[in-house]
Amino acid sequence: MTLNCNGQLIALDTPKVMGILNITPDSFYDGGRFKDEKSILTQVEKLLKEGASFIDIGAYSSRPGADFVSEDEELKRLIPVVTLVRNSFPECLISIDSFRSNVIRTAIEAGAALVNDISGGQLDPLMFETVGALQVPYVMMHMRGTPQNMQQMTDYADVSKAVFTYFSERIQLAKKHHIKDIILDLGFGFSKTKDQNFELLALLDYFTHLHLPILAGVSRKSMIYKTLNTTANKALNGTTALHMVALQKGAKILRVHDVKEAMECIKLNEALQK
Repeated sequence: MTLNCNGQLIALDTPKVMGILNITPDSFYDGGRFKDEKSILTQVEKLLKEGASFIDIGAYSSRPGADFVSEDEELKRLIPVVTLVRNSFPECLISIDSFRSNVIRTAIEAGAALVNDISGGQLDPLMFETVGALQVPYVMMHMRGTPQNMQQMTDYADVSKAVFTYFSERIQLAKKHHIKDIILDLGFGFSKTKDQNFELLALLDYFTHLHLPILAGVSRKSMIYKTLNTTANKALNGTTALHMVALQKGAKILRVHDVKEAMECIKLNEALQK
């Protein structure tokens, strides 16, 4: 499996890490921490030095119940940061965490390399057309509803079958729009209960039958800290434990806050597989 990012082929034979850079004031773990050029560049440099292959930049928090952000505000937050990171780290592969096609188009034109869409194209009818025209890799996540109401939409007869069916349908539609490099994200924490999140993680290898790379995004999420009766700030050990599970079940990309520890998981899992 490979991804074509700005003309660079990224092989996924060895899993890769996507480091998170939230430039929102209200993200569940690091909201408000990176709001000036110095703190942003220091964090990006840290993520890259620790081994991140991608930097995922988000300007609209997707945590449950997140405040609505206008498209103009999202662009105002996002594009200067994309330009700053691109100019400071020209080789950095920037992922854009947005469900708006115009935001994606503008960010790719500013130098970003791939798309991370929490809605799988459901919240913007022009998303697939836009990504297909741009010819960039596309992370397709499963979610019901919006960040504002998704946690009221957890009623599934069978969550694993529902997510598998969703991907089967969305993949075909994406391919009709000439999207070539598709990555699947099961959407841990999005329109799912804690038990449903663990069911999906336990069955993650089932989704490898779709023959596309899987991104696992469990870093410091409530499925971890609520199970351990702790907080997101104290959920690194639990995150590491679930990262190893995800790797053993076939995940090819880990989307994380803590790159060093995720890279250690990948190295240890590689040794175990050998």
